[in-house]
Amino acid sequence: MKIQNIVFDIGGVLIDWNPRYLYRQLLKNEAEMEFFLNNICTSEWNAQQDAGRSFRDGVALLKQQYPEYAALIEAYELRWEEMLGDAFHETVEILRDLKSSGMPVYALTNWSAETFPVARKKYDFLSWFDGILVSGEVKLKKPDIRIFQLLLERFKLDASSTLYIDDVMENLHAALQVGLRPLHFQNAAQLRAALHKFGLTQA
Repeated sequence: MKIQNIVFDIGGVLIDWNPRYLYRQLLKNEAEMEFFLNNICTSEWNAQQDAGRSFRDGVALLKQQYPEYAALIEAYELRWEEMLGDAFHETVEILRDLKSSGMPVYALTNWSAETFPVARKKYDFLSWFDGILVSGEVKLKKPDIRIFQLLLERFKLDASSTLYIDDVMENLHAALQVGLRPLHFQNAAQLRAALHKFGLTQA
């Protein structure tokens, strides 16, 4: 079936987000930074903010558990914007081409409701989407299949004619369960080549 809609993941596909950009400034060396991010402000802890928990609650929880790291934990919220890197410009160009061709484009992202407005202000291309579903706003996150079902319902998308692009295989497996057509993002050149096979972009 012909592709009639395309849904993009954002982090890792269009935007380079990494807490190491901040914590390299705050900790003495790579070993200390990796220890902190692997044991204190972990990806699992951050994922709870993506699922709708407030940063206030998340930070308070960690400060109670690790009071000696209080200032570093607070920085995760207060200096969050410093974790944002550049856009992946080649992928943004692909998005631009798709939008210019008249293809409806949407986004589904695991992102905190509190910090996504910061990204909206920083990256103009987020305004190009016909709709964006943010996990923190709906209190569901990938790979929960319910967020994919909500995506289809909210934007009235036919799953079988909708291509879903993500860099995380677990999310793609979940998308497949609701009938979306998954495409694993590896880099912009690979994505453009894959879209070309669908007849959606020029090589």
